[in-house]
Amino acid sequence: MDNQTLKNHALSAQEKAYAPYSRFKVGAAILGNDGNVYSGCNVENVAYPLGQCAEATAIGSMVNNACTKIDKIVIVSPNDMLCFPCGGCRQKIAEFADKNTEIVMFSQQGKEKSVLLDELLPFAFNMD
Repeated sequence: MDNQTLKNHALSAQEKAYAPYSRFKVGAAILGNDGNVYSGCNVENVAYPLGQCAEATAIGSMVNNACTKIDKIVIVSPNDMLCFPCGGCRQKIAEFADKNTEIVMFSQQGKEKSVLLDELLPFAFNMD
């Protein structure tokens, strides 16, 4: 599946983000190894540590639909900066991906950057 299609899914999820505190709405879309797309948005909470990132929401949707392997993930930022996954989400992605899984970030103005999980999290905790 092409990056633009996944970006469109992420943008649709981004519109639903609940970010009343930061106003920083993020969307993510995962291509699962089953060929389906799973999307998610960030969900904030007034008790900040209880919020959830878009990547985590998308992973939860994927697992809830019995898919446990990420083939690709796209993350869209609400501004012209690229939105890289936080440390916790990097580890969550690593749980369901391999070192060669592509992670693509888009800004609202169309800037795009693609990295492999191994570049983003070179020393991930894993079962190996």
